[in-house]
Parts: sequence; C-alpha cells; structure tokens
Amino acid sequence: MSTHAKRERLLLADLLEAAGPEAPTLCHGWTARDLAAHVVVRERRPDAAAGLLIGPLKNRSERITNEFTSKPYEELVQLIRTGPPRMSPFGVKQLDEAANTVEFYVHAEDVRRAQPDWSARELDPVFADVLWSRTEKAARMLGRKAPVGLVLRRPDGQTAVAHKGTPVVTVTGEPGELLLFAFGRQDAARVELEGDQEAISRVTTAKLGM
Repeated sequence: MSTHAKRERLLLADLLEAAGPEAPTLCHGWTARDLAAHVVVRERRPDAAAGLLIGPLKNRSERITNEFTSKPYEELVQLIRTGPPRMSPFGVKQLDEAANTVEFYVHAEDVRRAQPDWSARELDPVFADVLWSRTEKAARMLGRKAPVGLVLRRPDGQTAVAHKGTPVVTVTGEPGELLLFAFGRQDAARVELEGDQEAISRVTTAKLGM
C-alpha cells in the first residue's frame, strides 16, 4: 500500500525532472539541482546531514553536499525517485512516513510554485488532514521566531497557536497552505491574514520555519 511519503517522493522527482537543473525554487539561492542534492544527502548521507544542525560539522557537510551537487542531475532525480538505500532508517515505512511526508510536500511546492506558470494542487481530504495534524504538532516550533502572536486557522475553524503574543495575526487557509506559511514560504502560500496591518507586515517577512 502506497504511503503519503512515497507519493510525495515520486511527485517531487517528477517536478524536479520537468523543471530542469537550473530552475529556480522557493529555497533562497537554491536551484532545482541544489534542492535535489539536499534531498539526496539528507537521505543517503546522515553524517553530512548532521552538519545542518551541528556547527562543527558544517564544513564537512558542505563538502559532501558539493560532491553530490556536481553529480549528473538525472542521477540525483533518480536517487530521489528510487528511495533510500536498503540499510537506511528511511527505508522503514513508519519512519519514512513520519520524516518525509512534510519534507517532500514542502519541497515539491518549492519547485512547483517557483515556476511562472504554476497552478495550485488540490489535496484529497485525507492528506489534508495529515498535513493539518503535522502543522498542529509543529506549530510552536515553526512559529517560535514570529515577532507577533500567530494563529493558524483552517476554514472549518480549527486553530493552532504558533506563537503567543500581541498583537495577533490570524492566518486562514487550507492545511497545505498553512504548512507552507509556517515553513517560511509566506509569499507563496494562498492564505488570508487578519490583524493589525503593521503586525501582518512583520509576520509575512519573519523567518518562520525550521
């Protein structure tokens, strides 16, 4: 049975393939090649991925990432499509689902929405609920740098407090859009914002996300 992570993986690979290596993405300064290399390194070289979180390992991480970035683009896309190596923890279905569903969804939208002719994707209700559940659980972490109070709200009224404070900005949208907003893709997220105009301006330019 296919998982959400597996579906998002294949979609990301398709989008990267269609966009081409030099296509822009929503990840600041990254082309599609850079994004593809990041995904592959995260999944296949955990020793390098640790450099994203541990300062002393940063130089080694950058060196390994550069090595992957220099690989043929088609190879990088194929490595994403075929999934992690046999002994990788990401090969465990439950861990893959937990760690990669949001990762691949966000990065797929990073590729899709950076293109001039992009169109919105309609999510099925089950997947939308999965993304909302993840958004609820991670809201406080993703919104920790918000300069004002921040509330995420679904159209049906369900809410998640991403940051306590005043004044408050309420962001309303579908789960996938709220997730993108909370991950720092404010400009690309299709949402409605309510609150003081100055507060809205501050939250839309804040460095939200991981």
